[in-house]
Amino acid sequence: MKKYRVNVNGTAYEVEIEEMAGAPVAAPVAAPAAAPAPAASGAGESINAPMPGNILSVNVAAGDTVKKGQVLMVLEAMKMENEIMAPRDGKVTAVAVAKGAAVESGALLCTIQ
Repeated sequence: MKKYRVNVNGTAYEVEIEEMAGAPVAAPVAAPAAAPAPAASGAGESINAPMPGNILSVNVAAGDTVKKGQVLMVLEAMKMENEIMAPRDGKVTAVAVAKGAAVESGALLCTIQ
């Protein structure tokens, strides 16, 4: 058995692969490292994805002032559009996703100060 650590969408998995007798074994090919998603560097309250899905629209940018209940972005999950709203008044300090991005549950979307 050989152990490998595989990183899929930011989650690390440990995998064991058994070598079979008589079967030709190819040398593992190193995949090019994918560029990590840009981390939001803004201070303040984190707004996270409530569920996995795709970002259909981003309605704010860093530096924008928002009011409580204002739609920050739209997340499509299971063919439904979910509006991600500002939990309070404040200023957007960072936006961590772009239109078309696929996000996992709990992924950082933006921060509000």
